[in-house]
Amino acid sequence: MADATADIKQGDIKQSDEWQKAVAYEITDHDIERQRKLLGYDQAAKSREYIQTATLDNIRNFAHGCGDDNPLYCDPHYARKTRWGSVIAPGMMAGIINKPMKGDPVPDEIRALTKSLFKGIHVFVSGSTWDFYRPIYPGDTIYSFNGEESCEVKQSEFAGRSVINVRRDVKVNQRGEVVAVYRILRVLTERKTAAKKGKYSAIEPASYTDEEMQAVEAIYAAEQVQGGAKRWFEDVQAGDSLGVQAKGPLTVTDVICSHSGGYGFVPYAPTVNRLAHKNRQRIPAFYVKNEHGIPDVAQRLHWDPKWAQAIGNPMAYDYGVMRECYLYQYLSDWCGDDAIITHVHDEIRKFNYMGDVQTVTGEVVGKRQENGQNLVDVQVSFTNQRGEESVRATATIALPGKDSALPMYPPVPEELAQKAARMMARHWELGGD
Repeated sequence: MADATADIKQGDIKQSDEWQKAVAYEITDHDIERQRKLLGYDQAAKSREYIQTATLDNIRNFAHGCGDDNPLYCDPHYARKTRWGSVIAPGMMAGIINKPMKGDPVPDEIRALTKSLFKGIHVFVSGSTWDFYRPIYPGDTIYSFNGEESCEVKQSEFAGRSVINVRRDVKVNQRGEVVAVYRILRVLTERKTAAKKGKYSAIEPASYTDEEMQAVEAIYAAEQVQGGAKRWFEDVQAGDSLGVQAKGPLTVTDVICSHSGGYGFVPYAPTVNRLAHKNRQRIPAFYVKNEHGIPDVAQRLHWDPKWAQAIGNPMAYDYGVMRECYLYQYLSDWCGDDAIITHVHDEIRKFNYMGDVQTVTGEVVGKRQENGQNLVDVQVSFTNQRGEESVRATATIALPGKDSALPMYPPVPEELAQKAARMMARHWELGGD
């Protein structure tokens, strides 16, 4: 099945003066120095995501937006019979739930450092690290505070000079308990440089014969959810396969489903009409005119092939967080309802273009007992139809043992737990709810 981008070639893009101007922003030494001065400063997250409080419906919709029908997330009648007594959210959903946290005003010196920082510079999510500490139940409201942890300058074959940032988001529930810590690896690149390189320009949109599509469908048909059948620690050995799953072929519909499932990309979320007008006034650099002179969000490279080509890619591609959600689905399908995914680290190594199919495989690489927990370490790989590894990941999963209690979440580091409690206490002092 040919993708709609098949007839679009690099030479078809005729950039207007405004478009050319929009891709001309550069990474400066001044911005890098400002970024480094921000390291270690945490602030309350004021953004209001599409979802602020988890419900049965939005948990199910989020799971379905990732193509996940695990009944632990989607079927209240089934979930009531599990150890959790209720539907719980897939762990990655912690990243897209947020209610504004009240906090002290940002100091003037911090505000000055962040003003127009890396203005017009394109940002790629290149991977993340998750540590999970509690489940999210329907009725849980999630707040967060965040700050920059690191800033590294590199030379990239794709985009010349680039900046590698890690931001830590601490997700906290309405009881002041840390639910998860999300470290996001972001790569900042100069749009004009990326557009000139053309490293990926030779990649053609994928198309599939009926037989090739049937082979993908066969993988889907064979996928299994471990569910209530316990995955015993004693029965798992290094070298065991985690099975095979398929993801794709990627379509614009997949990106739409991700957004409709709750991924808002706040504060840069796609908006319409008057709200879009207000957003254009607030963050004009984020809106870039298309070939028809219409300002549109820079993130449309996830569905607009011409804009994707303008910044150096042959066609539109997915959000990195979509594959992170697919990764969590793969892990939770394998480990079952009683297990707990405690840690995930992923590296987004290749773009996932429209039409690409990802084959997901994994294996157990070790097992250990630590602090009374039965822990299994696994590694996972996503491979596209060109034979390229697009995601490399590792994870730690606590499994039930035949002669031990059910696994528990790891304890929150004491210093972090205390900071979260202080942040939430200040939120309530300032009239937060």
